[in-house]
Amino acid sequence: MAQSASPLGHRQPVSFPEWNEVLWRSPLPPAVKAAHAREIVAFLRHCRDRHAPATLLLAKAYIDGLEPAPDPAGASPRREALRWFFRTARARAPGVPPAAGVHQPEPPPAATDLGVSEWETALIRAVRERHFQWRTEQTYRQWAARFARFIAPDSPHKADAGRLEAFLSDLAVRQRASPATQKQALNAIVFLLQEALHHDLGELRFHRARRVQRIPVVLTTAECGRLFAQLEGTTRLMAELAYGSGLRLLELLRLRVKDVDLERGQLTVRGGKGDKDRVTVLPARLVAPLTDHLGRLRGLYLQDRRENLPGVWLLEGLARKYPRAGTEWSWQWLFPSRETAIDPQTGVRRRHHVLEGAFQAVVKRAAQRAGLNKRVTPHVLRHSFATHLLESGTDIRTLQDLLGHSSVETTQIYTHVMQKPGLGVRSPLDALAP
Repeated sequence: MAQSASPLGHRQPVSFPEWNEVLWRSPLPPAVKAAHAREIVAFLRHCRDRHAPATLLLAKAYIDGLEPAPDPAGASPRREALRWFFRTARARAPGVPPAAGVHQPEPPPAATDLGVSEWETALIRAVRERHFQWRTEQTYRQWAARFARFIAPDSPHKADAGRLEAFLSDLAVRQRASPATQKQALNAIVFLLQEALHHDLGELRFHRARRVQRIPVVLTTAECGRLFAQLEGTTRLMAELAYGSGLRLLELLRLRVKDVDLERGQLTVRGGKGDKDRVTVLPARLVAPLTDHLGRLRGLYLQDRRENLPGVWLLEGLARKYPRAGTEWSWQWLFPSRETAIDPQTGVRRRHHVLEGAFQAVVKRAAQRAGLNKRVTPHVLRHSFATHLLESGTDIRTLQDLLGHSSVETTQIYTHVMQKPGLGVRSPLDALAP
């Protein structure tokens, strides 16, 4: 394999656990994907057997040992597969920006994304028969791929409860995964083995990750004001709406024009966590800024129509039923990106919504400028919304509905971070005479 001036370095270990998912979502022909997957699995198995990380230097030695003479017809399938692996790992490494004009795609057409192996195809079929969300499908496929690499060269078809217990124990003991991560892996792989491959696992015994109760980060109202003061324009409107309506990050970014009801003061969240719709409050002080924002957005929309730009992305079934809906005003993103982008799955250039990473970075920099000594992310604004409503006297069941929680126990975590939790206990220090 040709040496390259990669910033990862020839001896620098490469961590690319999601390579299988990235490979199968790439525009390569299916036969090439299958060949790449076989060669990459063989190389990673080689690394595991030698208890060595994946590096360019090890890959070169691995190939030279198997192919002492260069392929006269050009690069061999093995070399091409590992070249793809390391180049893609480099492109996804921190500090290396993605290709210009390309964004992380929404769900691709289902018929073109059916996996490569029999077990992955069975998993996809089982997931889609139960109408799981696309992100849940991606999570399950990623964990299934990690499990397959853990038990390689055996296939998940041959896996039993013992292999699953070993994988889960490894997560807790060696990788020190959190209880939430281990539980997610458990759910995904049990679903793969029981529901997709029809294995009888019985009772599982494994080392469980140590459970620790975490308290959410919450800003005071004064801190929220200081944060918003460091933002301007559309980003300030987005941050204030996330806080004022209690939105998750993706719920905010995926709002469409039709989801905002200025007259009734309501915001409709569609396809939230658990694929549930809900209605939440729209702050009265944002009615005027949103009206101005929609006016500017209308001009951008008319410009896109004059340029015959393809309509915005829609769910696959909806796009088939209403093929022109993507060009209608009501379906436009409430917070579109400034530039158009190419969907790598379809090759279509269209206007997408603001990307997650871009807004997260803006909020982080604003928190630093505001001098906040807390780790501030867009989700902290949702935590602050819930806590401040409880402090103002909102009952917890109403808050549960506004947040879209399935269980009131989830909502009760905010009672631990209220300014006066419980019955308003007074510290004994405050009772001392000055």
